[in-house]
Amino acid sequence: MSTQTDNSAAAGAERQVRALVVDDEETILEFLGMGLGYEGFTVETASDGPSALAVADRFRPDLVLLDVMLPGLDGHEVCRRLQAARPVPVLMLTARDDETDLLVGLGIGADDYMTKPFSMRELVARIRALLRRVERAAATRQSPAPTVQVNGLRIDGAQRRVWSRDDEVHLTPTEFDLLACLAARPGTVLSREALLAEVWGWADASGTRTVDSHVKSLRRKLGADLLRTVHGVGYALEVGA
Repeated sequence: MSTQTDNSAAAGAERQVRALVVDDEETILEFLGMGLGYEGFTVETASDGPSALAVADRFRPDLVLLDVMLPGLDGHEVCRRLQAARPVPVLMLTARDDETDLLVGLGIGADDYMTKPFSMRELVARIRALLRRVERAAATRQSPAPTVQVNGLRIDGAQRRVWSRDDEVHLTPTEFDLLACLAARPGTVLSREALLAEVWGWADASGTRTVDSHVKSLRRKLGADLLRTVHGVGYALEVGA
């Protein structure tokens, strides 16, 4: 299924962001389609995995809101295929507060996730923050950026690529930003709130679990010893693990 919603007044003179919303619940599709349309997004929807891939190929969205539990192909497989075809920011939507499920999503290319139920206000704030990170990443690629080498890692800021020893490690845009933030101050403990503000662009501490999940995903890809937890405070990139 596919629908489209426009709101020219809300979008103003700027090009509207194209958002693909994928969920098998009609009420959620209507809620998100109307809410995002009111916020100035151009929205199309799909209610199953195969339809999501077909709409994405035609619509070429700037952002995908993707439910995990879908008929045909689940959200994880849809995310994997989307990222293989044309990388796009993906915010996973899940009804299960399951850390393993969330880590799988982050590991296959999702940039963020939200657990249902959520408010439209919170969702739009998360979307705006995600899009700002994408814009920041694009700007970084257009300007010189240093290559950081620390503790066996080589972090190329210009190309946004990471090597551990001699092996390249594929990170999502958010994972890269988090690693680069920690690598800019190796050995320094940064609080979850500071990381949320700098990496995610959030002004409050409501998403500290998001930081924890992304750190765990980085540990799986880079090694558990590279990132040190200071309980009750935050995280640091080790300088001599």
